[in-house]
Amino acid sequence: MTVATAMKKVKSTNFNMRISPEKKSILEALYGGLGMTLAEAVNIFFEKSLIVGGIPFDVRFPDYNRETLEAAQEARDIMSGKVEARSYHSADDLISDIMSEIDAEEDRSMVHSEA
Repeated sequence: MTVATAMKKVKSTNFNMRISPEKKSILEALYGGLGMTLAEAVNIFFEKSLIVGGIPFDVRFPDYNRETLEAAQEARDIMSGKVEARSYHSADDLISDIMSEIDAEEDRSMVHSEA
């Protein structure tokens, strides 16, 4: 059967899939906002797959920059207990700590530029 023939066929079979209730609800709201049902959105995906002869978007590992990869590793280390996470009693405490870090970094930069 050709792609064109498959696209013209009347829908006569069911396709079932399992997703979390939360994801289903979010997707129904998303596609509902576009004026379609979840089933219609899936059918559009399938039709586009037939047209392009595969998945209609790139499927590959994301190309994260070094800073993002380091932040993700730090988060994993915090979650596993390898690194102790800082905690704050208030937003003011957090901001004060950040400002102290910025000041210290500026001081280090000035020392290096004077040398």
